[in-house]
Amino acid sequence: MKFGILLDHQYAPGDDLGRRIGETVEYVQHVRDLGYDSVFGIHHYLSSLRTPQPLPLLSRLVDHSGTMQLGTGILILPLGHPVHWAEEIATIDQMSGGRFVLGIGSGYRDVEFAAFGIERRTRVSRMNEALSVMQQLWTGEPVHHEGNHFTLDGVRCSVLPVQRPHPPVWVGANGPTGIARIARQGLPWLAPSNVRRNWAVGNLADYREQRRAAGFDESDAVFPIHRDLCVADSAEAAFAVAGEQVKRSYGEYVQYGMDFFESQWDAIKEKALFFGSPDDITAKIQDFADAGYNHFVFRAQWLGLPIERSMEIVERFAREVMPRFRP
Repeated sequence: MKFGILLDHQYAPGDDLGRRIGETVEYVQHVRDLGYDSVFGIHHYLSSLRTPQPLPLLSRLVDHSGTMQLGTGILILPLGHPVHWAEEIATIDQMSGGRFVLGIGSGYRDVEFAAFGIERRTRVSRMNEALSVMQQLWTGEPVHHEGNHFTLDGVRCSVLPVQRPHPPVWVGANGPTGIARIARQGLPWLAPSNVRRNWAVGNLADYREQRRAAGFDESDAVFPIHRDLCVADSAEAAFAVAGEQVKRSYGEYVQYGMDFFESQWDAIKEKALFFGSPDDITAKIQDFADAGYNHFVFRAQWLGLPIERSMEIVERFAREVMPRFRP
């Protein structure tokens, strides 16, 4: 069982990014010292919030993260060229001594695709082709590729990752079609944070069945999931600490067409969030672990929540919950 942290590096317009990034460094140092296994950054362009880009941020964190895995959760792969991504990611993998995890997704925000001049309907095929090209580049051999979106004529990657044949790739998806595609590729499916328990558990069961049917075994398989986490004396106390802030953070998605975060908030709050006492959180983790999830990536930061509260949340989890799942 592994436990990681998703950095919510999205800040209000006008916020002091220099101060916030300094807080992030201290937060990661704290997480490192508490014994967490991984830390991940998020990715968006042209956001309504000030959102530092993940690859430079993760590079800043390499020397402060100990032996934790560093990764993207997720990187919107269709918005970049595979040569660019391949060399950037290989560079961070080298800098970190082989600790990088590449979490990818196809994206969903119209404003991003429009600004890059990319048709949104092509995002999945672009993502898959980009990943295939990147994997070829990471062999270190000349790559000849003529596809629907990219053409390469005998180019060779100048930087190769430490991890061979390449860093682990996790793929995010929010629907059965995408999840089934990931299963057939034999890649880990990164389950989203905002889905209800039955959806997460049911789709993991389907994913594992389809993955086995495609000929992939489960030895050393990773089954990761994002969850929002707040540990307090009770569920009521947890929502008193961060309920307003987590709702505000989810409210930012409404402008991108996700109005269900507003209309179905009460159900999401009760069935998707890991908010509660140490015993409550332990029971939730055990339930998801029994279904097969084995790498929990927790977000404990939201708009307007002081970083001190986030540090208290991850510390209490490490002290009162994490030992229950470790020898």
